[in-house]
Amino acid sequence: MSHAPTEPPLTDEELLQVVITREEIRDVEFDWFATDTRGHVAQFLAAGDDTVPEAALQSEGLLERTHVWIDLRPETEDPNAPAGGFDEHLTPAQRRGAFVYDRLPGQTGLYRLVAAPRAPFTLSDMPANLQAYLNTLRLNVSFGAPHLLIGPDGSAREVTPDEQNQPAT
Repeated sequence: MSHAPTEPPLTDEELLQVVITREEIRDVEFDWFATDTRGHVAQFLAAGDDTVPEAALQSEGLLERTHVWIDLRPETEDPNAPAGGFDEHLTPAQRRGAFVYDRLPGQTGLYRLVAAPRAPFTLSDMPANLQAYLNTLRLNVSFGAPHLLIGPDGSAREVTPDEQNQPAT
């Protein structure tokens, strides 16, 4: 039986240079991170929507390092998912101090707040390389808003209750 040669895994430096394409994230779960005007950090669960900010796709390595940094933080609080139920399993980042938003099904770029930390960490708590990365993903909103509309150019705004059921433009 012959085996095709396998390529060696990418080095850390090579992984930092890998750009993620929109085709790769279309119709699959893709998590990305951003900061708000106060320096708080949020995890966004794109749920197959490929219209995430371009800056979120620029480094697979830095995205992975952000995931790991948050995942290794100690849990400092109990889950805080107001809707409960299904949302409870989406709270690991919140229990470590990050806001968590999930995209609304069928709504391009529209995210709902799933879990909010009682004591959020800020960008200044993170290592310098992750601060630089997330500074490219600063959204002009304050996390904690119930609904956010986020565009592929990194534009963001809070969505009012009247707009929640409207298709995103």
